[in-house]
Amino acid sequence: MKKYILIIALLFSALCVNVFAQTKSYPFEVIKTGKGKQSIIFIPGFASSGEVWNESKTAFEKDFTCYTLTMAGFAGAKPQPNPSIENWKTGIANYIKDNKIEKPILIGHSMGGGLALAIAADYPELIGKIVVVDALPCLAALSDASFKSKENNDCSPMVTQMTAMSDSQFYEMQKGTMPRLMQDASKLDMVVDWSVKSDRTTFAQMYCDFFNTDLRERISAIKCPALILLESYFINLKPAIEGQYKNLKTANFQYATKGLHFIMYDDTAWYLGQLNNFLKS
Repeated sequence: MKKYILIIALLFSALCVNVFAQTKSYPFEVIKTGKGKQSIIFIPGFASSGEVWNESKTAFEKDFTCYTLTMAGFAGAKPQPNPSIENWKTGIANYIKDNKIEKPILIGHSMGGGLALAIAADYPELIGKIVVVDALPCLAALSDASFKSKENNDCSPMVTQMTAMSDSQFYEMQKGTMPRLMQDASKLDMVVDWSVKSDRTTFAQMYCDFFNTDLRERISAIKCPALILLESYFINLKPAIEGQYKNLKTANFQYATKGLHFIMYDDTAWYLGQLNNFLKS
């Protein structure tokens, strides 16, 4: 009898190991395409789907292995507890290590660009190159030069405010916001829909946390080449923008010729040309 109990115990243990190994959780959904030796990890911006990288992925997946993320709680992806820049940064780094992805190139838009900076700063030996698409080390400092991030920032008021909005109120807010971020009117409904499909608690928590994030000192630890692509208007704020990046010694700044925050849509040819030159150099 003891023999059978031992066998059952061993089988149960093996089953548990297998199940837990298959269900290891990361704070994002991922689609893997392409078969190149070099890997690219695409990190979308705030409330965006990984589909924001469709044109980029199509352009590069014949030469690269592409991992396209959609962060948990955004654009219909299942939310997870305790979303934060730090937790998401660690989750992406763990995914790279667990899957033995050798020196990937990180390409991040907006909040995704902030995550690319944070990962390259805190795991400098892990990353090959980064491309930051219209993101700053400290968004809040652009409007408040004296900004200092709070250690225990309370995001609950914003979460309460966002979750109290009706669906129609939230939709109208996003519909009014997006034209200020993107000129390509053909993509507006799609991007608004990503916001509407996002988990409202994650939306509020991550907006609050990202606005409290300051990477200006941490980026001094980045060792890899860094391409910083910025929207056309930012050329008018060049000293402030590049001042935020002064500790990133590998930065290569390029300003778009037209358009707004969604550079990949508003200045596509310029954007893909910049990526192509940087990735294949």
